[in-house]
Amino acid sequence: MTKEECYRLGKITKPFGFKGQVIFFLDVDEPQDYADMDSAFVEVKGQLVPYFFKVININGNKATVEFEELTAEQALALVGCDLYLPLSLLPELTGNQFYFHEVIGYKVIDGEHGYIGDIRTIIEYPAQPLFQIFKGETEILVPVIDPVIDHLDRDNKTLYINAPAGLIELYLNE
Repeated sequence: MTKEECYRLGKITKPFGFKGQVIFFLDVDEPQDYADMDSAFVEVKGQLVPYFFKVININGNKATVEFEELTAEQALALVGCDLYLPLSLLPELTGNQFYFHEVIGYKVIDGEHGYIGDIRTIIEYPAQPLFQIFKGETEILVPVIDPVIDHLDRDNKTLYINAPAGLIELYLNE
């Protein structure tokens, strides 16, 4: 399994108790959806390694986990590692909801300016994520917020937006 075939679930943040349990930070919208999870991939030295859980207890966006067949020392060595699950486990979204990885490569059509480019990536800043759109060599950054997103057309891989007034002109020098 490669990272491209997975999504980041969270991170192992610290040990818990003295029996080899650790705390996961779950970087997801609905942590409780993962209450029945019995395994995850842990990124160890750049490789995804499957680990199975003996116990998982979720409280908010944190989970206390005890691994199967790991000593306390082995579990402690995983602190700081990222957690991944296969993309196939993500629930399918509908309407204007989307996963960031899903819209990479989509065309972007602005209500005022028409085609403004293709989404190259989504930059995740603490305040809000931004679509990184390129039209030729010109980079355009547009906030990923509900008021901007008009319609998502999955069939044609197109995102329709209504960019804030003046934003597109700023990048395209119009």
